[in-house]
Amino acid sequence: MKKTHIIGIILIALAIGMIMSSLVSTSKYATFSESSKNPGSDFHIVGKWDKEKGTEYNPQKDPNLFVFYMKDQEGVEHKVLLHNTKPQDFEKSEQVVVIGKMKEANFEASETLVKCPSKYNDNKPVQ
Repeated sequence: MKKTHIIGIILIALAIGMIMSSLVSTSKYATFSESSKNPGSDFHIVGKWDKEKGTEYNPQKDPNLFVFYMKDQEGVEHKVLLHNTKPQDFEKSEQVVVIGKMKEANFEASETLVKCPSKYNDNKPVQ
């Protein structure tokens, strides 16, 4: 075999390895219950912020810690510790998606996606 053939085979093997590793490390949508059963795995959890319990954020003490309570689609509530800054317009959110892992009784999130009411709602007032 020529050296170019060997190098080509090695590059193809590396590309396949990278694709396989990216597929294994992807997270999936779940609930807090499923996340509790698999504490080492990353999950996307869709839910709503429990406005009655408020939020905790003190940028002078720790700008990368935002704490709130969230109910998932099954109605299960957990404390969420977001290790990032407070999302913009969090208080206006209709729905929240947290990405992270369950650790003990808390959900440790590395990222949060906030769905806010659209300003394009056919002139209907936002509730």
